[in-house]
Amino acid sequence: MSNQLDLVLQILAVTGPVFIMVIVGLLLRRTNIIDEPFINTASNLTFRLTMPLLLFIGIIKTDLNTALKPDLIVFFSVATLASFALAWLWALKRIPLQDRGVYVQGAFRGNCGIVGLALAVNQYGDYGLAIGSILSGLAIILFNILSTIVLSVYSPLISVSVKSIAKGILRNPLIISVFLALLASYVQLYIPEWMMTSAEYIASMTLPIALICIGGSLSIESLLKSGKTALSASLLKLILLPLLFTGIGWMLGFSGRELGILFLFLASPTAAISYVMAKAAGGDARLAANIIALSTVLSILTVTAGLYTLEHLGWV
Repeated sequence: MSNQLDLVLQILAVTGPVFIMVIVGLLLRRTNIIDEPFINTASNLTFRLTMPLLLFIGIIKTDLNTALKPDLIVFFSVATLASFALAWLWALKRIPLQDRGVYVQGAFRGNCGIVGLALAVNQYGDYGLAIGSILSGLAIILFNILSTIVLSVYSPLISVSVKSIAKGILRNPLIISVFLALLASYVQLYIPEWMMTSAEYIASMTLPIALICIGGSLSIESLLKSGKTALSASLLKLILLPLLFTGIGWMLGFSGRELGILFLFLASPTAAISYVMAKAAGGDARLAANIIALSTVLSILTVTAGLYTLEHLGWV
C-alpha cells in the first residue's frame, strides 16, 4: 500500500504543477485579475518570443545524439498521421457532415508545445526538454498541414494551398527556433554565458504564462454545454488514441523515458489554436471551444491515470 501511495504522489508531482497552473489561470480570469486583452498579449509574447527561446535553449544545451531520436521521431509522425486518419474515419460514420472538420481536428491535434512539453520537462528535466522541443517542432508542422486539409474539405471559406501551408510553416517562430537550434548545435556555435543566462530568464516565463493563458481561456459555459460530439472527440483524443499508440510503441520496443514522453505528447488535450482555425474556416467555433475545454479538464484525470499505469507496469 505504501508503495502504491508513493507512486501516486510521484505522478502527482509531475502532473499536479502543470494542471494547477491551468486552474490558477481559470480562477484569475473568473475573478477578473486577468482579462482577454492580457491573455491575447501574453499568448502572443509566448508564441513569438519566450517559447521559441525555450525550444532553442532546450536543443542547444543538449548533445544532438541525445536530442535526435530518429526512431521516436518516425514513430511519433506515423502515430500522428494514423490518429488523424482514424479520427476522420470515425467522423465519416458518426459525425454530421458540417461538424466533421472541427471534430477531426479536435480529436487528433494535441497541445504538445505547452502541456505536453511542460509534462515532459516535469517528468524528465533537461532530457524531456530536449526531446520535447524536437517533437514540438515536428508536431506543429504536421498539425498545421493536417488541420488545414481536413477543415478545407468541409469549409466553404478556405481551400488547400500548398503555398499558403508552406508559407505558414516557414514563418512560424517555433519552427524557425527549432531549425536554428539544430543548426547552432551542429556547428557548435559559441554563445556567451551572459547571453545564455539572459535567454534562460526569458524562456523560464514560458510555461507558467502559457498554462495560465490556457486556464484563462477556458469557458465554464462551454464546458457545461459540451455535448456528445465534444465528449466523443475528447475521449478519442485523451484515451483511445494514446492507449492504442502507446501500446504499439511499447510492442515495438520503446520504453523508459522515450515511451513516457511519447505518451505525454499523445495524451495532451486539444490545442487552443484549433478554435482559431475552426473559426477562420467557417466551422462550428462553439464545438471547437467545447472540445478544448472538456479535453483540458478531463486530461487532469486521464494523463495522471495513464502515467500511473505506465509506471505501475514498469514500462517507463
